[in-house]
Amino acid sequence: MRRRELGLLALAGWAGQAAAQSSGGFHDSGLVGTLEGPKILTDPAQRPKQFKEAPSLAEQVRAGKLPPVEQRLPEDVMVIQPLRSVGKYGGTWRRGFIGPGDRENGNRLMSADKPLFFDASGTELQPCLVRDWEVSEDGRRIVLHLRRGLRWSDGTPCTADDWLFWFNELYSNADLVPAPAPELASNGKPGRMVKVDDATVAFEFAEPYFLFPQMLAGDTLVGGGQTRLQSDGRTYALYAPAHYLRQYLPKHTSVEELTRQAKAAGFGNWVEHFKYKSDWCLNRELPTLCAWRMVQPINTQLWVLERNPYYYAVDTEGQQLPYIDRVQMTLAENPEVVNLRAVAGEYDYQERFIDLGKLPVLIENQDRSGYRVHLDLGFNGADSALYPTLTYTDDAEIGKWLRNADFRRALALGIDREQLNQAFWLGLGTPGSVIPEASMPESPGEEWRSKWSTHDPAQAGRLLDKIGLKKDREGFRLRGDNGQRLRLEIAVAQTLSPTWPQQAEMVVQHWRKIGIAADVKVMERSLWYTRAYSDQHQIALWTNNGTESLYLFPRYALPVDPLGGVISNAYAAWYGSNGERGQAPAEPEMRRAFELMRAATSQKQEQRNETAKEIWKLVVEQQWGIGLVGLSPAFMGVRVVNRTLQNVPARTAISQHCRTPWGGHPEQWYFS
Repeated sequence: MRRRELGLLALAGWAGQAAAQSSGGFHDSGLVGTLEGPKILTDPAQRPKQFKEAPSLAEQVRAGKLPPVEQRLPEDVMVIQPLRSVGKYGGTWRRGFIGPGDRENGNRLMSADKPLFFDASGTELQPCLVRDWEVSEDGRRIVLHLRRGLRWSDGTPCTADDWLFWFNELYSNADLVPAPAPELASNGKPGRMVKVDDATVAFEFAEPYFLFPQMLAGDTLVGGGQTRLQSDGRTYALYAPAHYLRQYLPKHTSVEELTRQAKAAGFGNWVEHFKYKSDWCLNRELPTLCAWRMVQPINTQLWVLERNPYYYAVDTEGQQLPYIDRVQMTLAENPEVVNLRAVAGEYDYQERFIDLGKLPVLIENQDRSGYRVHLDLGFNGADSALYPTLTYTDDAEIGKWLRNADFRRALALGIDREQLNQAFWLGLGTPGSVIPEASMPESPGEEWRSKWSTHDPAQAGRLLDKIGLKKDREGFRLRGDNGQRLRLEIAVAQTLSPTWPQQAEMVVQHWRKIGIAADVKVMERSLWYTRAYSDQHQIALWTNNGTESLYLFPRYALPVDPLGGVISNAYAAWYGSNGERGQAPAEPEMRRAFELMRAATSQKQEQRNETAKEIWKLVVEQQWGIGLVGLSPAFMGVRVVNRTLQNVPARTAISQHCRTPWGGHPEQWYFS
């Protein structure tokens, strides 16, 4: 840790380094601030008496195109106390994205549609769409109080009926949702949603589900929000705009008519057409509850969002949020172009795709390009990790070895993580396994960071000998089926980390020294996902960001998410469907991990933490994910911020469930 602190100070290159080194390390470097964020005021007495709106909306009111702001806001309006100062309206937030596969870039900006959210620390629950919630003493009934008077972006009321519509007509439709959400079951037993009144819904479970409120705030199948989970062919979340989407369902329109409409729009059937209609990235007609609404889709050079005139939040002076008029994301050919444009000052706030390796250049150009650099440290163990696919079947011989725990351990021991750390993390990361940072209550203990995760080529060789992998004359291991050289493939997506291809190439060089030949295959993000979700990768390079809160985003620790992951989607389908689909795990250790995961839903927090520790021990012992380097700002923790942009936190939590950058509440940012 001290080495990392001194490294940051050296990079900063500012006067007063010596004093900073002796008195505060990271924080005195000026790059890492204190976690902070605006405050959500929940006392009804703090509700403003009068309301104001953006000038562009006021013009529409005067023209009779919109009702007055008082009629557009809900009775239970959310009041946000800005981080530092009440803002002013106007401006366009410039940002970069890298193509149609980069949906998460926009999903994160639309996170105001989640049921609950977390505070600045990422640990305490806060209201969002849900103004309040209750958990029964036995944990079997969770009641959600929605915001009365909430409206969709087209002005239509949003009520409990929109939640029941989703549960009864979308979630229960096998054509749209082939696999149920594990998060809607307690210990594997499905729950149900019931309407209490127009502004209240309840979830009832056969067994206690004390974890459920956290699930509603996490990036889960019940907490992701409409934009996150009803796009890209997904039909999860917990609600949907019934008034708009029901017309595209067979229950309300004949299949013949729906098929005709689908064909006319260029789709093969009504299901494909419905998924397009419910995709906020492509369909600008789809109503939203977010701060901005899409006006120009993702499959263009400019992906554009504009303010939602019915957004449900105001500041302490009654000004309807957001302050910023538009978000404009400009297409970049690849992450390297994003970094070049960031250095040139062409973005107002960009953390996605920014390369930690560019930190010296970013710091050097701050004054010239008019931005500030912030570093947000992660709590996840692996900014980069290798995931052998346990149910890979395209090559039976390769699949056999990927399912062998000693083979995976040998691969892990053959990696020189310190070299990776110096080359790609500037020495600021922490080499080791995939476990979360030691301060996290779910961490199993620091001894598990080095388990199978040190550089020990000799031990790796002994393991490979033990499992029967023979060598050729050059020392490379041979296949058991035809005697040819065993050759692995690492699949890398052209995505979040610009240096992932180079990291993979370095790992390939390390593996040569233990007799393992491998190749790196770089592919566009959408193709990478398609192959990952069908278990076609041999070994996938990805991150385990989000797993520091294991139950909220477990897909990069265990294959339990039917939406897709990188360990085994066949296992995930089996887990999510309670054995009705997919493939049962062959490994007893995986079955044990699944049992622990299911049991955790009924446990209170202290016991859940102990269960998580047991799961992490299995994950590391079995090397289902081979950690490289983590606990750094490398994964969306390097922020480039226009100096005129105000109310931006000095540090944000970059955990997956905090939905960076939404954890900083961009609706209260403004340009000075």
